[in-house]
Amino acid sequence: MPSDLLAGRLDHAATPFARLTIALAAVHAVPATEIRTARTADLNLARGTLELRRGLLRHTLYLEELTHHLAADWLTYRHQRWPASANPHLLVSQKTALDPDHPALHRNTLQQVLPKGSQRIKVLLRVLRLVVVI
Repeated sequence: MPSDLLAGRLDHAATPFARLTIALAAVHAVPATEIRTARTADLNLARGTLELRRGLLRHTLYLEELTHHLAADWLTYRHQRWPASANPHLLVSQKTALDPDHPALHRNTLQQVLPKGSQRIKVLLRVLRLVVVI
């Protein structure tokens, strides 16, 4: 995604949750399912990595400066807002943060932030390919 378009999307994102979600989807093309199920323990800010679980396999995502900064901001916000949260998922909402069953985010929560369906991800990937070629 062109940097000016990404900056515009991030400027309109009202929360650290939305900004990190947009960065993971737009910059790293992480599918919504993997964003929902990412775990806090799999984020290593010292190394600048996020391990994504893909079935029995794991994929290491190397965070560039922007996403690294947004992930750190989200963790600070999350800890300040829900200091007692034991939910292992990286992204939580008001409903899931303190739920004793530790559920992942509901897909509707992400749909409020991301464009609908995988078509958006395909469009973002197409734009990224154009930027790389130019």
